[in-house]
Amino acid sequence: MTEGLDINTLAERFWDWQCREFPLTAFIAGVKNDDPAMFREAPEDHRRRHGEVLGFIAQLDAIAPPATPRERANAALLRRELEDLRDFHLLGAHQRPWLLPVGPEFNTIYFANLNSLGDARAAALYLARLGTLAQFFEDIARNLRDGRARGFRYPKVVLTRAESNMRAVTQGPVEKLAWFGPFARSAAVWPQAEAAKTVIAEQIVPALSRLADVLGDELMPAARDSISAADDVDGERYYRRWVQHFTNLDMGPEALHTLGLSEAARVEKQIEQVAADAGFAGRVSDYRRHLAESPEFFAASGEALRERVEITAKRIDRQIPGHIGRVPRITYGVESIPESLAPRMPPAYAQPSPGDGSTAGILWVSGLPQKCPLYMIPSLALHEGWPGHLMHLALVQELDDVPAFCRYNGPKYGANVEGWALYCEGLGEEMGLYKTPHEHFGRLDMELWRALRLVVDTGIHAKGWTREQAIHELATRVSLSLDTIEAEVDRYIALPAQALAYQIGNIAFRDFRARAEAQLGERFSLRNFHDELLGIGTATLPVIGELLDEWLAEEAAA
Repeated sequence: MTEGLDINTLAERFWDWQCREFPLTAFIAGVKNDDPAMFREAPEDHRRRHGEVLGFIAQLDAIAPPATPRERANAALLRRELEDLRDFHLLGAHQRPWLLPVGPEFNTIYFANLNSLGDARAAALYLARLGTLAQFFEDIARNLRDGRARGFRYPKVVLTRAESNMRAVTQGPVEKLAWFGPFARSAAVWPQAEAAKTVIAEQIVPALSRLADVLGDELMPAARDSISAADDVDGERYYRRWVQHFTNLDMGPEALHTLGLSEAARVEKQIEQVAADAGFAGRVSDYRRHLAESPEFFAASGEALRERVEITAKRIDRQIPGHIGRVPRITYGVESIPESLAPRMPPAYAQPSPGDGSTAGILWVSGLPQKCPLYMIPSLALHEGWPGHLMHLALVQELDDVPAFCRYNGPKYGANVEGWALYCEGLGEEMGLYKTPHEHFGRLDMELWRALRLVVDTGIHAKGWTREQAIHELATRVSLSLDTIEAEVDRYIALPAQALAYQIGNIAFRDFRARAEAQLGERFSLRNFHDELLGIGTATLPVIGELLDEWLAEEAAA
């Protein structure tokens, strides 16, 4: 055993290390520092980190066994984080990084959107950080070249879309580009603004254009027509490792595919009943066509769509106290995804507030009304806003009794974060938020979409499906527009297994609730149950289940 070292101390050391190695994580957590670097992605950074991760694993192996349920959970989660870092480095994940839809350019824009310039020091620091972004793009290019030398090959469709995205975000006047956003949004006029324009125009835009050139000129000639991750170097093991990461389960692709088919069939039966309630008994396809073609189901403009989402968000706020006792201190707002980005983005997504509470969270909704029918708004608002992502992650950041690496690493726990948000869509039924058959349909169609992700993702990466097969499977069963479906399928191609987290997590949270209701009977309190789940923090599904069982045992003995 390591003398004097326990799990809580090791967890603190790991968090300090994470803040140094992944500065954007520290920034999101509200950790104050003057380091201008927001990204450390050079090949030498990855090599150094790998050695240090092996050292952490050795220390974790040597400490005394944790004594309490929370400490055992912390140890399990720390081991999971470390083994992920180790395994994905060995599989070369940094040499075949994600390019779509969340590529390097999106990560820098996400960082820019989180910034607010409250004083001259903040403006100067943001300018310094802008000055490091060109090097970040160069480092990604180096990793991509190393991956190509190792034999990694992207699907052509991924490179085509990713290159297009990179070039699109550089178009227009400098003062309209996302990286200048903090200066544009500020009520004050900062002297650093002109220098920022120069850095963006002369450093960031050219570096991102060069990265796009690497995709088009260097990687595209060797790109493959096949879309399965299994067709790349060590691809089958690479895909299965991502499956384990995103689902937290030992289920293989075949079992997940079968589960997806079963879940889809279950939801489709409910859709048949809703169609009948809407006057389309036995004619679901006609009902879908009616929803797709009737102007009444689409906002007149992006601004009108945003306003409808804001109204729905306030309707939801009214219902929160009856279902959840924990309410975060930070709030959130609704913004439109710029039309230049909207075609390549989902109908909506959440941007959580940073841990220091310096800016509110943002529910971004498409600026293109056709991408977000009005009947989808309640589900989207519940999922992305409160009580879904923006509420969940804001609450987790306030949990002082949970290690920092568990509070600020929500994206690494997709089955938890996405599962909770999808569970919240169903909770909207109990809140009385779905007022019409069309809104009930919108919720069910969203769940069907998530169930079919289990089918399509495994179909692509484990069963040899073509892109056309995947598009057809979704286009004939859900009511998304064709361009949205194509973007979704390309996302599944580019992010193997990520789409599996949603319905797996949703099933788990429904099971957690059923377990609590069965064991507590008349003593079951929905508010208490939700507060207990949210108080765990972000964790894997097995860890949540173990801590929930501890709580249920205490409740039963009380």
